[in-house]
Amino acid sequence: MAMEKKTWDEFQSAGLLWFVNRILHIFGWAIVINCEDDGTVSECYPARVPYRGFEPATEEENFEKVARFMRDNAKALYEEAKYVPPKEKETP
Repeated sequence: MAMEKKTWDEFQSAGLLWFVNRILHIFGWAIVINCEDDGTVSECYPARVPYRGFEPATEEENFEKVARFMRDNAKALYEEAKYVPPKEKETP
């Protein structure tokens, strides 16, 4: 099973940036992504933030995105969850 590189846009479109930031907000942190006018990511960094949580409309929109992602990827996620990586060889 190989790692598959994804874009920040894919991560955000799936609602996963929101999901991660929802958790990080508990601790006063967030992952910040700055984009150029053409949508390319110019900067991505962790930041300390004074706020906790999101507006209700943002919550609703992103719960839907995450639910859609899980629905569309359920089979692959299930198969990946069963993956057991090979053990490393022991050295004497």
